[in-house]
Amino acid sequence: MSRPVIGITCYVEPAKFTVWEMTTALLPYTYVDHVVRAGGQPVILPPAGDPAALAGRLDGLILAGGGDVDPARYGAAPHERTSHVRTFRDDAETGLARAVLERSIPFLGVCRGLQVLNVALGGSLRQHLPDVVGHGGHAPAPGRFGRMPVRPVPGSRLAKILGFESVDVAHYHHQAADRLGAGLTATAHAEDGTVEAVELEDHPFAVAVQWHPEADDESLLFEELVRQARS
Repeated sequence: MSRPVIGITCYVEPAKFTVWEMTTALLPYTYVDHVVRAGGQPVILPPAGDPAALAGRLDGLILAGGGDVDPARYGAAPHERTSHVRTFRDDAETGLARAVLERSIPFLGVCRGLQVLNVALGGSLRQHLPDVVGHGGHAPAPGRFGRMPVRPVPGSRLAKILGFESVDVAHYHHQAADRLGAGLTATAHAEDGTVEAVELEDHPFAVAVQWHPEADDESLLFEELVRQARS
């Protein structure tokens, strides 16, 4: 059976590799590995040209992690800790997300991917979680994942996929959903009340999580995405 094509958005950042140092389209390889292990064919989609025009060629889409969404998109002034804003990526991924949702193509958002989805549907973000929850456990140190449990909402699609009342997952985010976008339902929370997952009503499969499933060995979310893409 042929592998369904799974698009994965990526960063555009300065990077060093072999003997080079230059601006690079890049993605943690763990995303690629999870998709391959789940039976999909990963295709990396840089935020250039018109990626939304490719929606009809994809069987599924992953909006990957990255820097903060421009607060102007949800009518807010930037917090002093809002950083790594890439408006060209916001533009490309917002258009791509909308195109995929309109075609009912299976969708998985990861960290920034949840935030892009929420803002694209008219929602807003909490720009710096420590101001709200009183701790830095969601992003304990630069370049280091935190481990915190999340609780899926019973009966949600996410709960059925993960199969546990509480799941210990890898976190690296200082922002999260505040007002939810149109049609979105919160389907997991951290112990401090932070929204950790959303699902889009009336869509075959549109799930986004605030944590980083690509950082763990289990591939349940990726497996379900590929299963939905294949069907």
